[in-house]
Amino acid sequence: MTEPDSTYATAAGLLGRITEQLGEQLGHLPPPRPPMTAPTLVAVGHGSRNPRARATLGRLLERVRELRPGLDVRLAHIELNTPLLDTTLTELAAEGRDALLVPLLFAPGHHVTHDLPAALAAVPGLRARVAEPLGAHPLLVEALADRLADAGWAPEDGTSGAAGVVLASAGSRDPRSGAELRRIAALLGERLGGVPVVPAYASAAAPTVPEAVRALAARGRHRVAVASCFTAPGLFATRAAAHAPWIAAAPLGAHPALARLVLHRYDTALRTTTLARELAAV
Repeated sequence: MTEPDSTYATAAGLLGRITEQLGEQLGHLPPPRPPMTAPTLVAVGHGSRNPRARATLGRLLERVRELRPGLDVRLAHIELNTPLLDTTLTELAAEGRDALLVPLLFAPGHHVTHDLPAALAAVPGLRARVAEPLGAHPLLVEALADRLADAGWAPEDGTSGAAGVVLASAGSRDPRSGAELRRIAALLGERLGGVPVVPAYASAAAPTVPEAVRALAARGRHRVAVASCFTAPGLFATRAAAHAPWIAAAPLGAHPALARLVLHRYDTALRTTTLARELAAV
């Protein structure tokens, strides 16, 4: 045997011993788990006394099911409407299902950072996690722009020196929420052609919708539309629309882009969870 052949043989033998030892070590590990059923997508709305709110979210989730046939999709509410979140989570635990909560909310706030984790902690037998809120994303901006167009916004309004938009949302004392709404407003302004978009809030934060309208008027923007950063009809959405000097968009409801965004948040959280489990297993 030549010297190179001897080297290769030695390397092959060493590799064989390493493979054998690795196989013995792996034999002591538990067998790999079978593929998991996809976690139930629990879309979590706030809840409203408006009788149209629950039906509107129901239509949104029908669109989600159409986009992802076979995925278990359920609606839950933090308050005011059934099914309540704690009831839904208890049912899923009893069924032995995993859950992934997608907040039908637009920014971090008390509900996302406190109420949803607390609801999960109250059902210790359930494997679940919370996805990011809907947040600043092109799909959300698409839905907001389409609802404005439905209300009468025209492409030429985006370049008009007299036009402006107030982006109305619920509001939160959490500074991260205000930062996220400002990002949404900036993206919407770009989508509309550069028109100024001022975020405003129905509660807990400033400016209010009337204050934002006055701020735009002080800049010479008297043709002001109100964009509705709400998923469904409710008290805050109605109040915001009532302050519109010109047109007011409807809540986003079952807009196709919003349904795609719900699935995007679900998929992103699922990939993160799956990666974390794989790294933990390794």
